[in-house]
Amino acid sequence: MSLRYISMPTDQAESLRQGGTDAYGNLPERQISDGDGVPCRHCLRNVEAGDAYLIFALRPFTSLQPYAETGPVFMHADACLAYHDRAQPPILTTSKDYLLRGYGSNERIIYGTGGVVPTEQLESRAHALLAMPEVASVHVRSARNNCYQCRIESA
Repeated sequence: MSLRYISMPTDQAESLRQGGTDAYGNLPERQISDGDGVPCRHCLRNVEAGDAYLIFALRPFTSLQPYAETGPVFMHADACLAYHDRAQPPILTTSKDYLLRGYGSNERIIYGTGGVVPTEQLESRAHALLAMPEVASVHVRSARNNCYQCRIESA
């Protein structure tokens, strides 16, 4: 099974860049990157030092329900291409570990699937979770701050 890494949708990214509001109805905040720990959730690459980025609340779910977590994320302030490669994205190589959690097709957590895994085991754990019939997708989050990184599905 191949994996597909899914970034935030381009239409949502463009809306935020053009003055649209985030999951809480707020305008994104604009900052300048110091080059350390500013992963863009659209291109799934880090924002380089000196480049502008936006901070906003993202709810990476299609429905409002108890498991639809919302949290702060970053994105390039200027246009960038959405991530479409099947290789592990650059932002998932910058930490020693990540939190992976399986979700059903109803976007609810499948209990027992969550856990912190070392970066070198991220793909094998994603494969194992997606092999479970009840798991439709896997969310990757920061193991330190629980910030959403991207979604993984079977390709």
